[in-house]
Amino acid sequence: MTGFRGMRFVKDLIKRFTPQRESLTGNESVSDKQLEEVTPTPTTLTVMKRHKWSLALGVSAIALTGVITFTGHQYVEAGMNDVYHVMLDGKEVGIVSDNKIIDDYKQQRPIAVQKDFPEVHVVLETNGVTYTSERAYNVKTDDEGVLASLNQLLIPQPVGVALKVDGKTMAIVKDKQTADLILDQVSAPFAPKAKENAKVAALSASMGEDIATAPSELQKVEFVQQVDQVEVSIDPKDLAKPEDVVKKLQTGDVQPAKYTVVEGDCVSCIAKKLGITKQFIYDKNPGLQDDKLKIGNQLDVTVLKPPLSVKTTESIVKNQEIQYDTEYVKDDSQRVGVVEPISPGKNGLKKVTIQVTKVDGLLTEEKLVDEEIIDKPVTAKVKKGTKVVQGEGTGKFAWPVVSPSISSTFGVRWGKLHKGIDITGNKNIMAADNGKVIETGYKSDYGNYVIINHLNGYETLYGHMSKVTTTEGTIVEKGDKIGIMGSTGDSTGVHLHLEIHKNGSLENPLKYLNR
Repeated sequence: MTGFRGMRFVKDLIKRFTPQRESLTGNESVSDKQLEEVTPTPTTLTVMKRHKWSLALGVSAIALTGVITFTGHQYVEAGMNDVYHVMLDGKEVGIVSDNKIIDDYKQQRPIAVQKDFPEVHVVLETNGVTYTSERAYNVKTDDEGVLASLNQLLIPQPVGVALKVDGKTMAIVKDKQTADLILDQVSAPFAPKAKENAKVAALSASMGEDIATAPSELQKVEFVQQVDQVEVSIDPKDLAKPEDVVKKLQTGDVQPAKYTVVEGDCVSCIAKKLGITKQFIYDKNPGLQDDKLKIGNQLDVTVLKPPLSVKTTESIVKNQEIQYDTEYVKDDSQRVGVVEPISPGKNGLKKVTIQVTKVDGLLTEEKLVDEEIIDKPVTAKVKKGTKVVQGEGTGKFAWPVVSPSISSTFGVRWGKLHKGIDITGNKNIMAADNGKVIETGYKSDYGNYVIINHLNGYETLYGHMSKVTTTEGTIVEKGDKIGIMGSTGDSTGVHLHLEIHKNGSLENPLKYLNR
C-alpha cells in the first residue's frame, strides 16, 4: 500500500469512529468524561485489528514525505547565491557575483582613464552605475562581461578650467592647479620679495629713501577684478599655454610705444599731449631727473592695459625724528634781537607706520596709520629780549587744517622727491605758525600757493589751493586763515601740499607735526 493510500485509510478510519462516538452519546451535549466511560464493542476492536497494518503503513508514508521534502529543501538551498544586478542610469547591464567588483571599478576606473590622457584632465562620470542585490537559485553571473560593457558605455570627457576676469573668459587651461599657478605668476612681481612673513625692522628716515620701494611687510595681495575658475567640457586643442596666459593677463597684448623728444618739449607738455600723467612718465623712465629732456631722446610711454591688475597692501615702519621745541625766557636786560642759550634741546624719536596701497606695483595711496613715541624730545631754553618782533614764529608748528589726515608722506616717489606731505581734512587752510606772507601765486606743480616766512629761519609752503585768501606782506598769526583747499596744478585730488624749509633746506613736516 502506498503512502498516499495509507493516509486515505487513516482519514476513513477516523470518519468511522466519529459516528460510533455520536451513537454512543445519543446527543451532541454528552461530556468527554462520559465518552471515556463508553466501552468499545467487540465489533470495533475487530475492525481495528483488521486494519492495524494499513494504519502503520500510512504513518510511515507521512514520515517519508517529510524526509523527501526536507531533503529537497536542502538541495535547493545549496544552489542559492547572492548576486548583483548592475544598472547604468537605470538600465541593466548585467549580473556580477560580488558588489565589491563594482565598488572597486567606480573608484579605480577614473584613475586608469586619466593615465591614458596625461596631457589633459578627463572626467569619467560613474555616479550612474548602481546595483541591486538578489538571492536566487543557480543564476549565472558574468563579472568580466559586465566590466567590459561598462568600459564601452562610460565615455571619458576631457575637461578644462575657464579662467574668467569680470565674467569674460581669458583662456582655458588644463586644471585648477594650472590656473592657480598662472595667477600666482601674475601677482608674484608685485609682492615684496622675502618679506611676506618677516616683521619689518624700523628704518631710519632719510631724504633719499623711496617709500615706493622701501622694505615693507605685505598685508594683503588681491586682484582688482573679479576672478573666477569654471570647469568646462573642452576639445584638448583649445587648451592655452600657461606662459601665454600669464603674458596676456599682464600686458593685455599691448605693443611697446616710444616718444621722441622734440624742441620745446617738457615732461608736462608730453604728458598733456599723450593724455597721461607726469608721474607715469617718471615711473616708466627711471633715469629721467626733474624736467631735463634732450632733443632726440626716446621715452617709454607704453600704456599697458592688463585685463588683470594686482593690488597689494603693505605696511612700512620707520623711525622719524621729532623736532624739539624752544622755550623763550624773556629778559628785560637784553636788547631786542639778542638771543642767549640757557640749555640745549634734543630731538626725540618716534616710530611711524604707513600703510601703502599699490596697483600693479605703482603707488596709488598711502596713509599714516600709527605712530609711537620712542624717545621724547627735550625742550631747549633760550634767553631773549622782551620786545616781540611782529610776525616772528614760535618754532612750534600746528596742523594747518582741522581734522587732518595724511594722504601722502615725505620722501622719494619712483625716482622723484615728494618735498612735503599731502593733507586732507577741513577745507580751510591756516598758517602753521606766526609769520609774514612773502609770496603768493600760481605754479604748474603747486597750483595756487602761499609761502610764509616765520622770521626765525623757517618757511612754510601751502600748495594746490582752490583760492588764496591772503596777500603778500601780510603778517599772520598761527591759526589765521590763508586759503581754501583745492586741486590746482599737478594734483590728483583735493588736498593741501605742505612743505617746511629750515634755513633753506627741506625738512620732513612729520618731524614737527604729531598726531
